[in-house]
Amino acid sequence: MLNNKKVVVVLPAYNAALTLEKTYLEIPVDVVDEVVLVDDCSKDDTVEVGRRLGIRHIVRHDANKGYGGNQKSCYNKALELGADIVIMVHPDYQYTPLLITPMCSIIANGVYPVVFGSRILGNGALRGGMPMYKYIFNRMLTLFQNILTGQKLSEYHTGYRAFSAEVLRDINFMANNDDFIFDNEMISQVFMKGYEIAEVTCPTKYFEEASSINFARSSKYGLGVLRVSIQHRMHKWGLIKAKIY
Repeated sequence: MLNNKKVVVVLPAYNAALTLEKTYLEIPVDVVDEVVLVDDCSKDDTVEVGRRLGIRHIVRHDANKGYGGNQKSCYNKALELGADIVIMVHPDYQYTPLLITPMCSIIANGVYPVVFGSRILGNGALRGGMPMYKYIFNRMLTLFQNILTGQKLSEYHTGYRAFSAEVLRDINFMANNDDFIFDNEMISQVFMKGYEIAEVTCPTKYFEEASSINFARSSKYGLGVLRVSIQHRMHKWGLIKAKIY
């Protein structure tokens, strides 16, 4: 616990058997109360590795529900376990779990209700091997999103995120898309409710086993980001009433 707050780590997994153990062993057990592994119908032995590691809470989807669908199961299970703070860590070892303590401390001490690990602050993305086209894509989308949301995040596309349970209960994340655009819809919901997001510098690693979407999926994702950003602004102006809010 941190400041008497129950901390639950959620691991949204798909074919993470090769990297799950590395990720799990870096989780700070002196701070984290529970770990939840949600396997999105992997084709490898992710679940078996999780059981061998002693992860008590394992949820396995019988059919692939997508990245967003996986997160829905993650957050619902964490709230069911009575979490005060929920932090998502990708089990592909692209983000180090060693930042769990400082990220959760920000929430536990009431400084901010949401904290992101940013690959862009401190140039961690390029040093970690992010492809240049993805870096440029990230910067352009982030600029567009900041303009339309009126915010100043360094990036909207990190998968390293910590939330207070209050925020998760207050936003309708179940209404979001089941694909990768889920992340950006969630950010839009957080800002629409008036919550602020803190960021901490986060190193990242790009390697063969780390999950990554190809150019075609990236393009589809980018179009989805543009749609969510425009929807956010139009809802804010009262021109439309989007169902996710």
